Amino acid sequence: MTHVLDDLEARGLVAHSTDRDALRAELSAGSITYYVGFDPTAPSLHIGNLLQILTARRLQLAGHRPLLLVGGSTGLIGDPKEAGERVMNTKETVGEWVQRIASQVSRFVEFDGDNGATVVNNLDWTSGLSTIDFLRDIGKHFPVNRMLARDVVSSRLESGISYTEFSYVLLQSMDFLELNRRHGCVLQTGGSDQWGNITAGVELIRRADGKKAHALATPLITKADGTKFGKTESGTVWLDPELTSPYAFYQSWIQAEDAKVVEYLRQFTFLELDEIAQIEAEHTEKPALRIAQRRLAAEMTTIVHGEAETAAAELASLALFGRAELADLPEATLAAALSEAGAADLSAADDPTIVDALVATGLADSRSAARRSVGEGGAYLNNERVTDPDLVLSADRLLYSTWAVIRKGKRSVSGVRIA
Repeated sequence: MTHVLDDLEARGLVAHSTDRDALRAELSAGSITYYVGFDPTAPSLHIGNLLQILTARRLQLAGHRPLLLVGGSTGLIGDPKEAGERVMNTKETVGEWVQRIASQVSRFVEFDGDNGATVVNNLDWTSGLSTIDFLRDIGKHFPVNRMLARDVVSSRLESGISYTEFSYVLLQSMDFLELNRRHGCVLQTGGSDQWGNITAGVELIRRADGKKAHALATPLITKADGTKFGKTESGTVWLDPELTSPYAFYQSWIQAEDAKVVEYLRQFTFLELDEIAQIEAEHTEKPALRIAQRRLAAEMTTIVHGEAETAAAELASLALFGRAELADLPEATLAAALSEAGAADLSAADDPTIVDALVATGLADSRSAARRSVGEGGAYLNNERVTDPDLVLSADRLLYSTWAVIRKGKRSVSGVRIA
């Protein structure tokens, strides 16, 4: 059986680690307890967080015990960003987000068995901690010169950084110390942008209790141009279906670049590496078929939203272009698909025509161009060719009495919502 550390390395999931040989020995000696943390700085986690959740899942599948920390206290402070000071959210807002994110992360791990997961909240050990005790027991272990040398801090010294954000590293380090004491946690994982915070926790455990702990960081996931992966033209790709529909989530993976798609298959999916190599060979031979992207999208949508939503997203991708029946789409999936395609709103009281729809959706830049598309046989309503430019989009011609899929030619598709 492949050692879990070898599998992580083969998948490109190890950017940094403390003593690699010692970590390997610890993982080989038996089940260990490890943790990964998430700050509630938004009402949902996103694709970047997903990599950390799935890495935790890989370690659990290898027999180790995960602690999933949701930062009820660190979320009130905010990890410093190079761009500037964070806006602090209210305690009530953070408390609500803690509950939402705790529910999200719980879907990806198992809670039963000898290595069942535990969700923890760092507010439990910080809410009653006095300032004096915090400074005496934690602060004394942090040399200020080393804190000032941290990249994110040094980059903010000129523009300004509050004492609050400057002290964030102490709070996160204390989490590792507390989890080590309470649960025997000996490993923290996270993104490479958290490496300074993670290793500070390792050092705190050594200084405070004289114990050895480990750290492992995954690389930041980027597009081919080096920009952060997980953002589309419509914004951040969230895990919450209310913020990013399953269809839009599916499409975000379909749009993965050829140069990066196999890398994402290794890092995000649970497919065996041999199978990924086979997909890569097929993709290289016929890239236009987007075999790798379609498999990636299907795997990830199933992991996050389930098989039914994946099937609906796949059906929508076909149906919008006339390769499946639009009537078979659930209304929520149809609405999400047309919203992604750029749906326009028209009023039923105006008796809108196919020409109005072509112009409103931007598929034609003028009414005369729209009429020309109809006359040349290039305009479609719900995948049926339209020959009459004055055809009214009446309720009986609409899907769910509201929606119309408008297509020009084979590839240009949009939609209208008529109310």
